[in-house]
Amino acid sequence: MNQVDLENQVSSEDEGLGTEKLVPVSEAIRYRKRAQTAEKQVSELNEQLHKSREQNEQLSGQFEAVKFEQELAGKLTAAGVNDLEAAILLAKVRVDTSEDGDIDSVVEQLKKDKGYLFSDIKEPVAAGRTSGVREKTTTRHTILTKAAEKAAATGNRTDVQEYLKTRRQYL
Repeated sequence: MNQVDLENQVSSEDEGLGTEKLVPVSEAIRYRKRAQTAEKQVSELNEQLHKSREQNEQLSGQFEAVKFEQELAGKLTAAGVNDLEAAILLAKVRVDTSEDGDIDSVVEQLKKDKGYLFSDIKEPVAAGRTSGVREKTTTRHTILTKAAEKAAATGNRTDVQEYLKTRRQYL
């Protein structure tokens, strides 16, 4: 018997029931394969969703830790800490061991107990000049001013040229 005969036999047997709609065997096989493929895709997507949720929880934990460390570093810097890394490590340990976990109280307690980590200077210290910036000293300014005054007073070409040469040297 071939497949066409089987389909006809199955459909003739099911015609007696009358309540169900008959489907050819080849379509039933195709539907079954599609259902199995869909179930496999659902299981893969559920697995991906589970992994994504785990990764989301992990990243949320890391974000909270970084956020806490940044807040702690800001408070310690505002308090005038000299060694930020050491102060952050000590403050983390104290926050973990304290009951309330308040950053401000931990920073104040750290400032009392470990005073050598903090400086007494309350004003921010400006950074020094970099090597690319030329310092303007009063001697350079006076030399340039004198050359300019001489060139303006005499109007001589050599004095003007001397002034321009001096100006290029210092500016």
